[in-house]
Amino acid sequence: MQVIVDNLVTAYGQEGSGKLLLMLHGWGDNHNTFKLLGGLLDAYTKLALDLPGFGSSQAPPKAWNLDDYAEFLAHFLTKLGVEEDIYAVIGHSNGGALAIRALSLGKLKADKLILLASAGVRNNQPLKRMATRTVAKVGKSATFWLPKTTRQNLRQKLYGTIGSDMLVVPELAETFKLTVAQDVQTDAAKLQLPTLIINADRDPAIPLRDGERFHYLIKHSKLEILPGSSHFIHHEYAEPVSRQINQFLHP
Repeated sequence: MQVIVDNLVTAYGQEGSGKLLLMLHGWGDNHNTFKLLGGLLDAYTKLALDLPGFGSSQAPPKAWNLDDYAEFLAHFLTKLGVEEDIYAVIGHSNGGALAIRALSLGKLKADKLILLASAGVRNNQPLKRMATRTVAKVGKSATFWLPKTTRQNLRQKLYGTIGSDMLVVPELAETFKLTVAQDVQTDAAKLQLPTLIINADRDPAIPLRDGERFHYLIKHSKLEILPGSSHFIHHEYAEPVSRQINQFLHP
């Protein structure tokens, strides 16, 4: 399905019945990333969108940061008439950072929050170096946090003659820089809603210490640690992740 929000064609999917879950994908991904997990959360309505510049949604006209995406998200939910109906937000990777920022700003309202390998702890040098390498396109190790299909397509472009802009969209290279520069730890400390944090203990993109940090900052939070090395825990560990989510949403 598609809708026009802030003059941008926006793709989204909605299925199921019951309380509404809003699902936010990470960088370079799209709403289909939640197909498997969503199918295991069958007691709920699942709403997921392609954030501007990703999947089938139109790219923003200029470089955006998390605040811009939060504002857009608020307008998207108002357009669908569900801004007051969200039971829980599920955010993976950069989608987790966006959820934290949007909730802190009051652009998003929900009863509960679920962070899957969430990004947002930005104030460390290794991440800044990774961001620089990614935007500069200097090696395949800089793409390990992208979904598999995007990673394969991007690597072909890295060594081809198409160009060097992030995902061949110049404004997204700048958006990436703005996004990874935005730390949401202060925002996380403001949250009061019950939060489930799920991290893999050997995630190559988001270290476990980031999940532990969010657990420390968010008062009403619970941290679940999965043994493994996948950043896409909602793909590789869909069943245990769905069990933990179902227990959290309906204890």
